[in-house]
Amino acid sequence: MKKIILGLTVLIALASCQDQKIAFIDNGKVINEYQMKIDLEEKYKKKDEVYKKKTDSIGQSYQLDAQQTQARLSKLSQQKQQEGSQEFSQKWQMIQQQLQFEQQQMQQSFSQEMDSVIVKVQSFVNDFGKDNGYTYILGKNEAGSVMYGKEENDISEEVIKAINAAYTNNKSVASEDSTEELNTKE
Repeated sequence: MKKIILGLTVLIALASCQDQKIAFIDNGKVINEYQMKIDLEEKYKKKDEVYKKKTDSIGQSYQLDAQQTQARLSKLSQQKQQEGSQEFSQKWQMIQQQLQFEQQQMQQSFSQEMDSVIVKVQSFVNDFGKDNGYTYILGKNEAGSVMYGKEENDISEEVIKAINAAYTNNKSVASEDSTEELNTKE
């Protein structure tokens, strides 16, 4: 009798496992190939280039100002030289602090937008799983949450195509909406 109950339990467990649809995605691959992330990186790459041009220009101004200040101060008394040197240092220290603040703001903004991208990917995968009848979608990453998976269970490419299509559709709808707003304002 115990063998029959054990046998039925095993059959029920196996039958319930077969109803489950399980797949995995490569988290890094999905996020890295998500067009929204690619666009975000491009946006901040351009901002970084503008920032570098600005700092290069300020650096050149600093060197020119330093030469002019040194030439002007060399004609003054020792005390006046020290005062002038302190004023010069304070002026450029404030500019340097402002540049550091701008860089920190840019990095913070990038981090916030990247966090938003990750949340959107997680939400999309959640909806994708529901819409496609998955019981579980596991995430593969360096931490080892999925150590092995059959390639036919890897739906990373399918998710990448779907999330990029959704992003492109939302982007074109937003573009059409802003065009309509401009037309109605005119």
